[in-house]
Amino acid sequence: MSPAARLRGLRPDWLRDPKVWRTEVLAGLVVALALIPEAISFSVIAGVDPAIGLFASFTMAVTIAVVGGRRAMISAATGAVALVIAPLNREHGLGYLVAAVMLAGVFQIVLGVLGVAKLMRFVPRSVMVGFVNSLAVLIFMAQVPEMTGVPWPVYPLIGAGLTLMVFFPRVTRVIPAPLVSIVVLTVVTVAAGIAVPTVGDKGELPSALPVPGLPDVPFTLDTLTTVAPYAFAMALVGLMESLMTAQLVDDITDTRSSKTRESVGQGIANIVTGFFGGMGGCAMIGQTMINVKVSGARTRLSTFLAGSFLMVLCIVFGPVVSDIPMAALVAVMVMVSFTTFDWHSVAPKTLRRMPAGEITVMVVTVGVVVATHNLAIGVVTGSVTAMVVFARRVAHLAEVTSVTDPDGATAVYRVTGELFFASSNDLVHRFDYAGDPDRIVVDLSAAHVWDASSVAALDAITGKYAQRGKTVEITGLNESSAHLHGRLSGELTGSH
Repeated sequence: MSPAARLRGLRPDWLRDPKVWRTEVLAGLVVALALIPEAISFSVIAGVDPAIGLFASFTMAVTIAVVGGRRAMISAATGAVALVIAPLNREHGLGYLVAAVMLAGVFQIVLGVLGVAKLMRFVPRSVMVGFVNSLAVLIFMAQVPEMTGVPWPVYPLIGAGLTLMVFFPRVTRVIPAPLVSIVVLTVVTVAAGIAVPTVGDKGELPSALPVPGLPDVPFTLDTLTTVAPYAFAMALVGLMESLMTAQLVDDITDTRSSKTRESVGQGIANIVTGFFGGMGGCAMIGQTMINVKVSGARTRLSTFLAGSFLMVLCIVFGPVVSDIPMAALVAVMVMVSFTTFDWHSVAPKTLRRMPAGEITVMVVTVGVVVATHNLAIGVVTGSVTAMVVFARRVAHLAEVTSVTDPDGATAVYRVTGELFFASSNDLVHRFDYAGDPDRIVVDLSAAHVWDASSVAALDAITGKYAQRGKTVEITGLNESSAHLHGRLSGELTGSH
């Protein structure tokens, strides 16, 4: 291969294919338009000026486009992060909030390097489905305030926007349907002079770029102890939401991403955002779905342009953007909510076939997320529920069968299955201590000893027979079980 051909192969897709370039640019524009009202709303939640949320969305998106591990995923100011750091801003002011954002970035880099992304393998599919469905519900619920107590023209406008997004792709997919919907509804409301809530009603858009600088706080241990708990909570919530979203995009696009790079990238993006006075953020599920699922974006360019267009729209086209009716953006988000929800997971046919435990885990995840508006709490609760369901299921797999030798001198107990805290507690009661002969063999060749609880149960069985002057021989332990048993047997009761 010639050097020129090799160089062409190294160029990103959007440089090689004009069609990809057009898709990415238009997707970035749609996402930027959808980001503006959301960033302003999250600023209100955090108790800061709208410009702080918009600056955060700009710096997060532009930085993560370069350093992130998942292409086409959108990171910006989010409600989850805003909820975590709002009390800090309320009690100590903006300087402390910015310091917390930068420290959260440092925590995320450390956690990323330590391999926190590997914990994703412990999130079961039922929790992932619950996560997706609860996100869809939250996205829809966030639109409800925009649809209550508003002038009646808002409703036909939302209906028209949804109709456009459903039917326009049948005409052409060259221009994203959400962009067409936003432009058409804006032109209609402005030309007809229809008085409905607009983006401008949400707050004043910034007129200049953010200026870099360090947070206005005393650099003391007292400041660190004040900021650290909020920073660590923000780091965990941000990483969990980002890694779950990255996993979702992996599934949608049938591609793999580097979760470790994404974790470190989120940290770098938050440090940069704090340096520019932003409120921090993480991956945004709604905007990512607009970018990947609705607009068909697949590269880093769309993420970079979403942030860049956001600032251009605010600073250069502020008056025009301020005239966009909220109904147009609500229609986009309702459409995103509908397409994000995994309808197959709640189909009667699926529910009939699905084990009750899996359905329980999904329902618990959705319920907790919707109740707390916190994805991290929902995912952790769902994962713990899944572990309990799994433990209960596996606990019933340990079986004990007994055979007495023809000469009546030896009783052989064959134990099959996985021995751990949930299954081994029952084990002690499966032996006939009084009625068995003087010699007992416990055959574990079809079992595996996983923990100290199982070793303690085997010790208890041996001890109960010993009290009656009977001897027990444990046979058939595999290598790891034998190692654990040899190390812990007789060491757990404290009576030696």
